[in-house]
Amino acid sequence: MTRNIDVVVVGGGYAGVMAANRLTQRDDVSVTLINPRSMFVERIRLHQVVGGSDDAVVDYREVVAENVRLVVDSVTRIDAAQRRVTLAAGEPVGYDYLIYAVGSGSAGPGVPGVAEFAYPIATLEQAQRLRPIIDAAAPTAPVTVVGAGPTGIETAAELAEAGRTVTLVCGGVLGPYLHARGRRSVAKQLAKLGVSVLDGPGTKVTAVARDAVRLDGGRTVPSAVTIWTAGFGVPDLATSSGLSTDALGRLLTDETLTSVDDVRIVAAGDSAAPSDLPFRMSCQAATRIGAHAADTVLARIAGERPTPINLGFFGQCISLGRRAGIFQFASRDDSANGLYIGGGPGARLKEFVCTHTVKHLANEARKPGSLSWVKDDKRRELLRTKRGQALDAR
Repeated sequence: MTRNIDVVVVGGGYAGVMAANRLTQRDDVSVTLINPRSMFVERIRLHQVVGGSDDAVVDYREVVAENVRLVVDSVTRIDAAQRRVTLAAGEPVGYDYLIYAVGSGSAGPGVPGVAEFAYPIATLEQAQRLRPIIDAAAPTAPVTVVGAGPTGIETAAELAEAGRTVTLVCGGVLGPYLHARGRRSVAKQLAKLGVSVLDGPGTKVTAVARDAVRLDGGRTVPSAVTIWTAGFGVPDLATSSGLSTDALGRLLTDETLTSVDDVRIVAAGDSAAPSDLPFRMSCQAATRIGAHAADTVLARIAGERPTPINLGFFGQCISLGRRAGIFQFASRDDSANGLYIGGGPGARLKEFVCTHTVKHLANEARKPGSLSWVKDDKRRELLRTKRGQALDAR
């Protein structure tokens, strides 16, 4: 009798859940999903946890296929030679193939005072820790949000809409991904909410104190609560396990998402660096990369050659409180263009995206292999350019 093929998925976020569900297309594949939490976290709602409008969690039974085994534990090491993972609390788990989908978190605190006095919100636990801090602060206490990407903008807007006095410190451009037209729309809505936006030169944070934030332009911003959303890092599991990574610790892979060290290890989501040209961190990318990672494993099991990833984008959506938002359209190569939907329609579209991202996972659990996505051939040009530059540097 032919034994089952064991596939372990490390990480139960958007990429990991999508990969685990898609792997169930084959009856002879046993899938184990290992995640440190017993609930699925809607990371794109963490700013709502801080604002008190959502808990950002979903029961795994709603999004994971019934025949996927869920192990609630943390992986502390990947032993590629023995094809097994070591767990923090449980017994080691062996695998035939492993999908590395550990996601991302806060960047290391490289600014003095951040570790002591600032609150990151890249994980559920961090957002939950911050919520009572906000509640305990006086209604007029100044709140400073550092970082002008989607998380920073959304958190600033959420708290300002609730009546908080909020300063958003950009450290550069407000919403770097946005087109100039979309950026003006976001700035206008933030002003309407009463958010003080500090952008441009002189707005990089050099130190965080208990009651203030200091900027490289010489300004000191009073701050009773400082929220840190500037930058993301990835867990060091791949690095500590002796696998090749990029400078940030993302697993280096080829274009099929296969580790450059081991054909039995495939990466997905924020922790993947295909050809050292990682995609923008987003749930949009994570679900599709997770699906492709599963397709790569399934192809190898079938004795077929995996195909290179071909992923196109739609854009980026940002909530601006509960009543407004923006959907910034983009070309398939993920470059923002001048088209956007703002205001109330933008808010409704953002909520639609959040809701349907979870539905995509649930649909894949019920009908594995059903997720499809737009493609973009410009990545081939980027790869050719990168390889040409590498040859020129020799």
